[in-house]
Amino acid sequence: MPSPIIVVENLSKLYELGTIGTRTLQESLERQWHRLRGKEHLLRKVGAKQKTIDADHPRAGPRPNTMWALKDVSFAVNEGEVLGIIGPNGSGKSTLLKILTRITEPTSGRALVHGRVASLLEVGTGFHRELTGRENIYLNGAILGMKKAEIDRRFDEIVAFSEIGQYLDTPVKRYSSGMHVRLGFAVAAHLEPEILLVDEVLAVGDADFQKKCIGKMEDVAKGGRTVLFVSHNMGSVLALCSQAIVLHQGTTRFEGPTEEAIAEYLSSTELRNISPILGRERDTGLVGYTGISFEGSGYVGENTAVSGAPLDIRLTYRAREPGLKLHFGVGIHSVAGDRLIHLSTRYTEACFVESGRTGAVVCHLDKLPLPEGEYRINLSVYQANEIVDRVVDAASLHVLQGDFYGTGRSPKSGQSRVLVEQNWTHTTLGQASVPASVAQVDSE
Repeated sequence: MPSPIIVVENLSKLYELGTIGTRTLQESLERQWHRLRGKEHLLRKVGAKQKTIDADHPRAGPRPNTMWALKDVSFAVNEGEVLGIIGPNGSGKSTLLKILTRITEPTSGRALVHGRVASLLEVGTGFHRELTGRENIYLNGAILGMKKAEIDRRFDEIVAFSEIGQYLDTPVKRYSSGMHVRLGFAVAAHLEPEILLVDEVLAVGDADFQKKCIGKMEDVAKGGRTVLFVSHNMGSVLALCSQAIVLHQGTTRFEGPTEEAIAEYLSSTELRNISPILGRERDTGLVGYTGISFEGSGYVGENTAVSGAPLDIRLTYRAREPGLKLHFGVGIHSVAGDRLIHLSTRYTEACFVESGRTGAVVCHLDKLPLPEGEYRINLSVYQANEIVDRVVDAASLHVLQGDFYGTGRSPKSGQSRVLVEQNWTHTTLGQASVPASVAQVDSE
């Protein structure tokens, strides 16, 4: 029977909003003193009552400006298992992975990890911006405890997988977000870790690279190594993971087979109107989306539109500098994460030159080509053929049954994923022009 390679017991993480580090200078000094002595400091000891904040302690509840990112999360992962971690934005998925990689420390509980861990949590995580791609490969390998000879053996595979060979000796600070992800995943997957942790960062890559990464993670799992995979793409989670955990507001909502976990997640009413785009007015890069809304005669309010009716998708954004040539994209996905429609200014050659620091674009649909159901909206924006912002699950869209074809008839649920304008004609064929096989069937 496989033995657990990761054990998480009553893991909790409390953040005090607006506060950096620990609460007092004394606690900061104690943390540093225990670290220098090679001992676990008091804040990480379960049951250290003078330091650990219990979930039921008054300071954790009514006290303002505090938030439990994780609260009493427990699970175990066996060696060679591929575990999916899903849940809405803000449910604690990234915090959990950061604790497992020791980037941050839990407030209470413990996480035992047996083996060498490689992680890809954010674009550029683990890279030194001033070093070249080549130098960062060796740096990451050294951090994982690998010898130079071991890295040398995998070096060519890493470069080939990342597809950045011509930029290998360029400082990574000059890399695009897509190049960061390609190199980061190539390093994490090829340096033979026992455990691979992957966050939603793969959404930054293009579709072909995402498929390539999924294939590589499948190979890693088949090789007996363990994978923890965080994603909003339910199709990828279903294809890759045998078990999954659903997190909700920092707690474990469900743990079990992947299909059941996805069904539990998608049935959650909290999926409606969740939008990570809200509050993004802060500086998030060269260009950043700040809002999405629906308008038009087919929009009936509360993220709900009518099939076959006109719909406008309005996007607002801010730019760090004027004069940028921007292309905007909207992906409409099924609740399982499959892309059904991709709308883009590239297809209509409607490139916009930003003249100010904020702007808005509107995509108009004469007839919403979707049958009744629930959908998710992803957004992207490109500048000079490089993606500069992407928002996964920017909004949900509920589509009501409508009269797309103007006949009062519509496909039943599951019969068609998109609706297409169509025109049928009929011609009567003479007996001589009917193929023999067809005539034979008709005669029977």
